[in-house]
Amino acid sequence: MFYRPADGHGLPHNPFNALITPRPIAWVSTRSAQGVNNLAPYSFFNGTAYVPPQVMFASTGTKPDQPEGKDSLANIRETGVFCVNVVAEDMRDAMNISTTTFDKDVDEFERAGLTAVDCETIPCPRLQGAPASMECRLTQIVPQLGENNFLVMAEVIGIHMRDDCLVDGVFDVTTFRPLARLGYRDYSVVDNTFALARPDD
Repeated sequence: MFYRPADGHGLPHNPFNALITPRPIAWVSTRSAQGVNNLAPYSFFNGTAYVPPQVMFASTGTKPDQPEGKDSLANIRETGVFCVNVVAEDMRDAMNISTTTFDKDVDEFERAGLTAVDCETIPCPRLQGAPASMECRLTQIVPQLGENNFLVMAEVIGIHMRDDCLVDGVFDVTTFRPLARLGYRDYSVVDNTFALARPDD
């Protein structure tokens, strides 16, 4: 099968995000200028550099009570900071609750039964008990093609790792089985790993 996205795919559901899998999930926590905490998952997410460490996530779409983009994007525009929390398998139901399109004055931490604690380096909440959290300072917001599609790029200036996820000095993802996004409404978990040496090592 071949199709041009501009012409449509002719399938029951758009296959595009099923082609880019598995995708790590950035559970992005922010705080508005009015002090309202927000927590929302984004699966167009990845790291972009080691030194200094940098990450990106993409915000797509909008909501009725925001003039442009979603609550996370609006809060980041206002404050210049955000935190990326890693999603463990046992947090999947709470994560799913946080996908709900709540009004901008609703605290998703409270709705999902989660606890927010303050970050160390930025005025922003992070998720208590997350396997890892990355405190981020915004570097740029890049408009993309299409309406309300934005790339959010940031430097990671603080990193939290849960002690029980460190095994012999290594951050071991099998200790918490990170949730990954697939296509459609599907998810997966990372429950095994293997190593490959590069030929030129």
